[in-house]
Amino acid sequence: MNEQSTIAESSDEVADLFAAALAARERSHSPYSGYKVGAAIRTTAGEVFACCNVENAAYPESVCAEGGAISMMVVGSASTPVIADVVTITSGDTPGTACGGCRQKIREFAGPDTRIHSATDTGVVFTMDMSELLPESFGPDRLL
Repeated sequence: MNEQSTIAESSDEVADLFAAALAARERSHSPYSGYKVGAAIRTTAGEVFACCNVENAAYPESVCAEGGAISMMVVGSASTPVIADVVTITSGDTPGTACGGCRQKIREFAGPDTRIHSATDTGVVFTMDMSELLPESFGPDRLL
């Protein structure tokens, strides 16, 4: 997969997730870094969950947008959810990808067809699948 495009070239579903992530990004609490992030997730059941990053003066206690959206997804889903798409929005000329911890959190709920779309606030999108985001990952299927 591993492709760069724009939101204008994306499906309606991804464009809707982009809008949800952009709205969440506007709520970002990032007074220390100034790095606003928004994320939106669509499950295979069609449910959408969005969140922003929330920084804390004790940096390790901050919450990433992707992790927050995953927590909201778990709380809001009737059964164990599977992520179909994730859109994460950052600023800058090139899309920022999920941190290592969030890559593992996405992996926990990813299916074989999960797509991860890293986007800029201007609509540049880099799309990859789970094997590209976290090669040779450790997940629930590895447990005995």
